[in-house]
Amino acid sequence: METPIAATNVKNIIENNSSVLLDFYADWCGPCQTLLPTINKLADELKEDVLIKKVNVDDYQELATEFGIRNIPTLVFFKDGKVVEKHTGLITERNLRDKIDRLK
Repeated sequence: METPIAATNVKNIIENNSSVLLDFYADWCGPCQTLLPTINKLADELKEDVLIKKVNVDDYQELATEFGIRNIPTLVFFKDGKVVEKHTGLITERNLRDKIDRLK
């Protein structure tokens, strides 16, 4: 299970990992909680290929603003330090795996 990210580590994480997925969520968000088991499962299974971290928008509002997060859950995919895709709302495990595969 992934722990929430510390705001000061975000830039470092994005710059020092070739493939990163940030999950912007909130504890009170129903769809975020629905997505949580899938995120945790893939974070564990795919840890060699992609670094998956959670960002609580209530705790890190400045990060949410920086990445243009207006709705949650929003997944932000990074490849070599650059945003390559965003997905807002629920997503199936299969579709999420497909998006992650494109990061490799």
